[in-house]
Amino acid sequence: MIARRRRLKIIQIIFLIFGLLIIFFTYLDKKRFTKEKILSKDSEQKILKELEKNSTGGDVFYEIRYTGLDLSGNRYILKSEEAYTDEKNLVKMKKVEASFFFKDDTILYVWSDNGEYNNATLDMTFYNNVKAIYELSKLFSDRAEYSNSKSLLTVENNVKIEDVKGTMFADKLLFDIKKQELNITSFNDKKVNANLNLE
Repeated sequence: MIARRRRLKIIQIIFLIFGLLIIFFTYLDKKRFTKEKILSKDSEQKILKELEKNSTGGDVFYEIRYTGLDLSGNRYILKSEEAYTDEKNLVKMKKVEASFFFKDDTILYVWSDNGEYNNATLDMTFYNNVKAIYELSKLFSDRAEYSNSKSLLTVENNVKIEDVKGTMFADKLLFDIKKQELNITSFNDKKVNANLNLE
C-alpha cells in the first residue's frame, strides 16, 4: 500500500511539473510574439505620414449609399466609395455615382471624382471629371449641381454634350426638372458651339 501511495505521489509530482512547464512556455512564447514587429519602422512612419496627409478631421466612411425622394417626388440613389462629414455637416465624397429616376420613367446617371451631399436640403454637387448619361445623350463637364429646393440641375465649366444628333459645347446648362426645360448659356458673348446632324 505504501508503494502504491509513493507511485501516486510521483505521478502527481510529474503531472504538476509538466503543467507548470506548459504554463511557463505558453507565457514565454506570448512575450516573444508581443516583442516581434509586424511592420518595420520605415513602413510604420510612411503609413502615419499618409494618414496625416489624408486626414479629414472626422470619421471616414466607405461604400456609402443614400436613397430618397426629392421635393418633386423623383427617386434618387447616391453612392460613394469614400466619404466624411465636414464642419458644415456636408458629406464630402470621393468616386461618386448617382442615379435619378424621373416620373416619366427616364433615368439620369451621373459620375464624378468628387462630390458633396447636404443631408438637410438634399442638394448635391458633383465636381472633377463629371460624366452623365441621359437617354441617348452623354454629358461631360467639370462641375454639376443639383438644387433640390429649386428642382434645378446646373452643369458648368467645359460642358460637352454628345448626342445622336450631334455634339455641342457650352459654358453652362440649366435644366429645370419640373418644367423639363433646358437653357444653354455662354459667357463673355461667346457663342454656343454645336455640330448638329439634322437628318
